[in-house]
Amino acid sequence: MSRSIRLALVGAVVLLGLLAFLLRRGAERDADDRSAVRPAASEPAPASIAAPPSAATPIAPVARSPEPAPVPASTPASLPRLVDVGAGTCIPCKMMAPILEELGREYAGAFKVDVYDLRQDRAPATQYGVRVIPTQIFFDASGRELFRHEGFYAKEDILAKWRELGVALPPQPAPTSRG
Repeated sequence: MSRSIRLALVGAVVLLGLLAFLLRRGAERDADDRSAVRPAASEPAPASIAAPPSAATPIAPVARSPEPAPVPASTPASLPRLVDVGAGTCIPCKMMAPILEELGREYAGAFKVDVYDLRQDRAPATQYGVRVIPTQIFFDASGRELFRHEGFYAKEDILAKWRELGVALPPQPAPTSRG
């Protein structure tokens, strides 16, 4: 066998080994993020957040409870509410953090923003039936769930969804100039 063929075969084996390592590492990270939405070992896992199915198990749609999650007493009953459930180690959650802070500050009179970190408290995952993080849940002023989104959600898209749901938003604040 010529030297160039041997070098090509060795290179291919090295690349396959590197690819297998990277895939295994990514699967471990995904498992860590999925574990954030599992209840504590002492609690039974509800059907909506049970362990991920095996490759042989077909994924069935999750039935949501017709009853909305109750609105906490600290929330003014006259304001709609955006609930974000995520984790501090989740990349899309980290990307959403400044967006949610801005929304809470800029639209304080139009809707309330509540953010839950599942690394600190796993109860919201059970309370809101969260399957994937981040999850954003839109509630009307009476506490009824209007819409649910899973994954990263841009600020403009969140505001467009509130408008679509009939929430009157104040004009967008003018951008501040830095200089």
